[in-house]
Amino acid sequence: MLKYKINLALVFWLISLSAFAQFKLYERGHDSYTAGKYEDAIRNFSEYLTKYTRDKSLDVEVYYLRALAYYKSNNFKDAVPDFEEALLLGHANKGNIYWFKAKCQAQNGLDKDAISDYTSALRELGSDKTIKAKLLYERGLLYYKTGNQVAAKEDFQTGLLLNPGNADLTREFNKLGNVTIAARNTQEANSSTSQPVIKKDETKVKEDNKVKKSEPGGTTNTTPVTATSEPAQPSLAEFYKDEKRYALVIGNAAYPKNIGALRNPVNDATDMAKELQASNFEVDLLTNATYGQMRAALLKFKDHIESSDPEKTVALFYFAGHGLRHEDENYLVPIDAAVEYEDDISRYCFPAQRMVLANMERSNARMNIMILDACRNNPFPALNRSVEQGLGEMRRARGSFIAYATAPGSVASDGNGRNGLYTQELLKAIRKPGLTIEQVFKEVRANVLRLSGDRQNTWDSSNIIGEFYFKFK
Repeated sequence: MLKYKINLALVFWLISLSAFAQFKLYERGHDSYTAGKYEDAIRNFSEYLTKYTRDKSLDVEVYYLRALAYYKSNNFKDAVPDFEEALLLGHANKGNIYWFKAKCQAQNGLDKDAISDYTSALRELGSDKTIKAKLLYERGLLYYKTGNQVAAKEDFQTGLLLNPGNADLTREFNKLGNVTIAARNTQEANSSTSQPVIKKDETKVKEDNKVKKSEPGGTTNTTPVTATSEPAQPSLAEFYKDEKRYALVIGNAAYPKNIGALRNPVNDATDMAKELQASNFEVDLLTNATYGQMRAALLKFKDHIESSDPEKTVALFYFAGHGLRHEDENYLVPIDAAVEYEDDISRYCFPAQRMVLANMERSNARMNIMILDACRNNPFPALNRSVEQGLGEMRRARGSFIAYATAPGSVASDGNGRNGLYTQELLKAIRKPGLTIEQVFKEVRANVLRLSGDRQNTWDSSNIIGEFYFKFK
């Protein structure tokens, strides 16, 4: 027993020593960045990120500072993915991150992406008039470069309303003197400016509502008002007509031999995207996606839901492909995942809870739906000791509905037809009008259980408020 206690103490001491050494890497990276030694900062931060037992709560700051170090070293290409990682991990300084990312995209010749990032920066930093004018100036230059002179002049004009007399804005605006633009809503430039509310004369309203009839003998009587029926209740389609629906759908099948190719996910994702479009979703579909492609698509998805009215927005994420559970996190496997060792999982696979669900929840959309048909066999059998079977149940916040192809800790078959069994039955249930989301997934569960001979039990967990219908009556 004494020997056991001594060995255990030694293990804890070694772990503590390792954690301290890794934190020193972070400190050296931070100190190097502050001192303007950007190459040293990049080297220390990069080494820190390879450490399996590092404090992952620091990752968001490490990616941000390494991105800035790349930016200040004029390495704009490598700065972009690090800025994206910092955004996906929820860095508090996201307005400036979008601004730096926009500058990098412009330097990389990706003007369309740069304009999109400037738009996101304006959304986050628009309360400061001086900063907003600067952003509009820089976005306007990109619009001009890409041939959109109307949009360029609109940006320069709005910038001048915010910062009158600015020499750069005045110069660029005057260059476009012959370009005609539509009348602008100056409320964007000055939120305190508002149009007067025109009220109908109350006396006239009363007279309009009082219908009179002249009777013989000089008397005037009010015409009896005919009773009207109660107004009809709006239909489900009318009630939800202003709802904005966004979906990111990913299907990965073309994995290399060491991971194992799958038969159905591309078909599953393609058919799901088509069905969601028929249910009024704006859908971004990816098939056989790399880590970088998944990250870029998620950022676009994040921007969509963050820029919409949260009380009228529904966000849906669907993934079909290889998935695994490691250290209390579910990971989605891109087709280029180069996983040889345990610490490669967090670097080359996509954390569903920490990046996907967390960003959906931060948007405050009224409902976030995550559907994971990713409970197949372990894609990395060499790491059997550290990779748990199937996926695990994830923590959920208000307004989240999370659906799994099978129960936590279990696996589902890939399927023999066009679609996997789970998605096959989900597509059928979605097409039925008038079903709430809970009714849809109950029907899926019953059918999958029946068709699998009680071997595959689907699973969902919910903390939603309000109702959702894929199809209205």
